[in-house]
Amino acid sequence: MTDGQQPSAWDGALAGLGARDAVAILCRGLADAVQAAPRPPSRACVRLGNASIEVEWPALAEPAPGAYAPPAQEPAQDTADPATDAAGHTVRAELVGTFYRRPEPGAKPFVEVGDLVEPGQQVAIVEAMKLMNPVTADVGGRVSHVLVDDAQGVEYDQPLIVIDQEADE
Repeated sequence: MTDGQQPSAWDGALAGLGARDAVAILCRGLADAVQAAPRPPSRACVRLGNASIEVEWPALAEPAPGAYAPPAQEPAQDTADPATDAAGHTVRAELVGTFYRRPEPGAKPFVEVGDLVEPGQQVAIVEAMKLMNPVTADVGGRVSHVLVDDAQGVEYDQPLIVIDQEADE
C-alpha cells in the first residue's frame, strides 16, 4: 500500500471473503457495468487492493475512412446495396463486436431467410469482450434478408437483418 492509499472497510470485507471470491465479485460488477453500457469500453480494470473497478469508454470520433458509417439522413433506397434496398424493418447492431447467426458452432442458425419471427425473439448474437449479447427482433414478420455473414465483425448501428412486417401471417 502506498502512502496515498488508506485501508478501507471494503478491504476488510474483501479480505474476509478470500481472494477468489473477492475477485469474482469485482469481475461480476465489471461485467454488469460493461453489459449495461451502450457500447464496449476501450479499457477495463479490476483491482483487489482498495477494491476498484475502472472502465473507460473512448470518446466518440468520426469513423475512419473505409469504416462503416450510418447513412446521414438519407433513405435506405439510395444505397447501392440491393439487400438494404429491401422494404421492411431493419434490425441493427446495438454495439460493436462479432456477429453470430448460431448459438454455438455447428448449431442451427437462430433464423433463416423466410422464417417468421415475433417481437422479442432472438435472431442472432453480437459478441463483445467475451460477452454474448442477444440480438432480438423488435417487430414481427418474415426474415427477408440476413445482411451479415456469420462470425463477421459489425459496427454500432450496422444493419444486420431485414424483417418484412407485411408477411407476418
